[in-house]
Amino acid sequence: MLRLTRILATHGLAIALGFALGIFLLPLLTAPPPPSDAEVASSSKLASFNGMFQKDLPGSDFLHWGEGTISLSAEQISFMGSLAPGPDYKLYLTPELVLTEQAFLAVKADSARVGDVRTFDNFILAVPPEIDLESYKAVIIWCESFGEFITAASYR
Repeated sequence: MLRLTRILATHGLAIALGFALGIFLLPLLTAPPPPSDAEVASSSKLASFNGMFQKDLPGSDFLHWGEGTISLSAEQISFMGSLAPGPDYKLYLTPELVLTEQAFLAVKADSARVGDVRTFDNFILAVPPEIDLESYKAVIIWCESFGEFITAASYR
């Protein structure tokens, strides 16, 4: 009986660890190549607004963070920097700067989802024509699948 318990426990632990590693590694393995620094710099030149993602935000932690420069124009949002890898990242524009999961959930209905973030070093996203940057003040990266705050920055 003790041997069966050990086998079940060790195999269960191995399965759980494999599942957790899969969630972490799958986005890295399936991510498309990120835009080059030159492409992001070129996109940033057209920006009307800029902001900074920082690692030390109240809602960030060692698994959920971002740092770098975010640049916004009417056509594109570009990011030069790094994000902690993870699944199902979305970029939202928010009516105010939010620094935690709870704060974002309070304004999510009033926020605009711009698009999917699929790379973790640099990205460029097209801004849908119906989104007016002037109607918002900040940007947030949010993990939709797990409801996790990644990072945020004020741009106005």
